[in-house]
Amino acid sequence: MKKAILKLSDGTTFEGFSFGADVPVSGEVVFNTAMMGYPESLTDPSYAGQLMALTYPLVGNYGVPEFSFRPDGLATFMESDRIYARAIICSEYSGEYSHWNAHEALADWLKREGVPGITGIDTRALTMLLREQGVMLGAIEIEGCEPAPTAQYEGVNFVEQVSCKEVIHYNEGAPKKVILVDCGVKHNIIRCLLRRGVEVIRVPWDYNFNTIKADGLFLSNGPGDPDTCSPTVNFIATWLKEGKTVFGICMGNQLLAKAAGATIYKLPYGHRSHNQPVRMVGTDRCFITSQNHGYAVDAATLPKDWEQLFVNMNDGSNEGIRHLTKPWFSAQFHPEACSGPVDTEFLFDDFVKLL
Repeated sequence: MKKAILKLSDGTTFEGFSFGADVPVSGEVVFNTAMMGYPESLTDPSYAGQLMALTYPLVGNYGVPEFSFRPDGLATFMESDRIYARAIICSEYSGEYSHWNAHEALADWLKREGVPGITGIDTRALTMLLREQGVMLGAIEIEGCEPAPTAQYEGVNFVEQVSCKEVIHYNEGAPKKVILVDCGVKHNIIRCLLRRGVEVIRVPWDYNFNTIKADGLFLSNGPGDPDTCSPTVNFIATWLKEGKTVFGICMGNQLLAKAAGATIYKLPYGHRSHNQPVRMVGTDRCFITSQNHGYAVDAATLPKDWEQLFVNMNDGSNEGIRHLTKPWFSAQFHPEACSGPVDTEFLFDDFVKLL
């Protein structure tokens, strides 16, 4: 394997070896504390523009499933149509894999899709640095290759880059219709909706969905800064005037909050894991959740007719909101998981019951 170097914007460097595509890249360096799920994380569009460091020390030991698609165009096992993370960073890569669903090695997949991987990194030291100083820009440079491009993340509209470009219909003719605003939707969100027997109309992030007659609105997850999605926020505000049902996840939580009049702020290092504890406000119910976000709703700015639905038990940040009288609610975490715990998948049932 060729030598590779991870360079952070504060001047810190980590030396390792390239096991994926020998392509220099740059972006925002973030860490994920999940113990498994690298195929799903790599294909999660919310990682667009980011170099993903995995804190679990061994990566690749269960290989990668076949990248196949269902007749309706959704991925069978992955979360989108390709890898969206710009790179994967790990402590130890295993080229030997064993799993009932394994089709190929992680390295072979990365090389085929042109995505670099770097191993031999002290990911514990890297994570501690990011926890203390916050996420920062970085670059991976590989021996014998050109220097990495200048990193950019703040202010870039990654939602525009990952959203679908045209309207897509699923399960046409079902009794209930749901508009899904694709800000970078994970495919398991659509699978969860389809399993509940609704028609899904998937629209681009800047599409005026108010021209479509439907029973409910679903706001998906997505990458980057929600402040770059002003058209979406304006369309949501128009939808709210009709009083019809809304459910948002991750980026969808932030966009719904913005449409209501609240503000968003960036977390120091974000929540990216399978083990984030959240509590349902007003109850003693606590759930372990899968998360992937770098921004949060400022709960203090919610209008008086809105309230928090969930809060994070680690740092007290907002994990969901709801309207006091209207059928509008959201979750900052991922109830569809994939990968991760499915403790909160009941939120999809709650949404469908409100249609």
